[in-house]
Amino acid sequence: MTFTRRSFLVRGLSATLPLVGAGSILAACGGSSGSSSTATSAPGTPGGGGGTGIPDGGWTLVQRFPNTSLVPGRVRLPLSLADTSGTLVTAGPEQLSGRIADIDGAVVAELTAQRHSIGDGAPLYWTFETELDTPGIYALDVEGSAGMPAAFQLFDPAEVPIPSAGQPLPGFDTPTTDDARGVDPICTLSPDPCPFHAVTLTEALTLGTPVVYLIGTPAHCATGTCGPGLEFLVDIAGDYDGRVTIVHAEVYADDAATEIAPAVTAIGTDYEPLLFITDGDGVVRERIDIVWDTDELRAALDRNLA
Repeated sequence: MTFTRRSFLVRGLSATLPLVGAGSILAACGGSSGSSSTATSAPGTPGGGGGTGIPDGGWTLVQRFPNTSLVPGRVRLPLSLADTSGTLVTAGPEQLSGRIADIDGAVVAELTAQRHSIGDGAPLYWTFETELDTPGIYALDVEGSAGMPAAFQLFDPAEVPIPSAGQPLPGFDTPTTDDARGVDPICTLSPDPCPFHAVTLTEALTLGTPVVYLIGTPAHCATGTCGPGLEFLVDIAGDYDGRVTIVHAEVYADDAATEIAPAVTAIGTDYEPLLFITDGDGVVRERIDIVWDTDELRAALDRNLA
């Protein structure tokens, strides 16, 4: 991976910025540049590309992380893969290898990512994670990929309105079953609303227990990650009963998705879904953005609630 500073900026970061459609308020419901692609199981299956699992012509990297709120520290970079026709793959290797370079082309991390899925037939994703200590522009290149690397920027936390690890999660009077606060419906999970609307986020943060706060809209998520993300939380919540208080807030204030809900503006986000895990004092321990499966969710809860 060799870049001049100028080519890095022109070819890298500009190629992977989240798409925001005309009139859109949230960045492609998660900022994935592949939100309009269809899914395919080939070429991208193990055995393609001469037995390497890499299709002829290589993969295109599809960013599943935001470019507006990453900060130094533990950095999570989920990616999906698209084939040469631009369709997202639903089959692929269990593990990918990659490396991260800084803006001057110096490799600062070599890492691997495990395969994840949010459901049968859904595009796969692979999560790269590493520690990066310095704000700046970086690029993630993946073995077997063609074209541009996935460029990203780490900001000074003071420049990012969305709370990051180590910062307090501000309280907000989220809609509850007793008081919708002008949001209708308060939960679009189908066929039944989720059980995480008993207390407001403000109330949850006063209970002295860790808090999980999820902002997402199952009914209106263009990339299809919000529904599964909330369903996974519903499925495993019982395993953490008494150890954590969970709160969910919708993105839109109306069923037609024409008005942004106050919870979104209160947290300062331009993408969704996102999930916060705090300690008992309301300080964010970890934030998970855009896409996660049960394994990643459970691992995050276990390491932060231990």
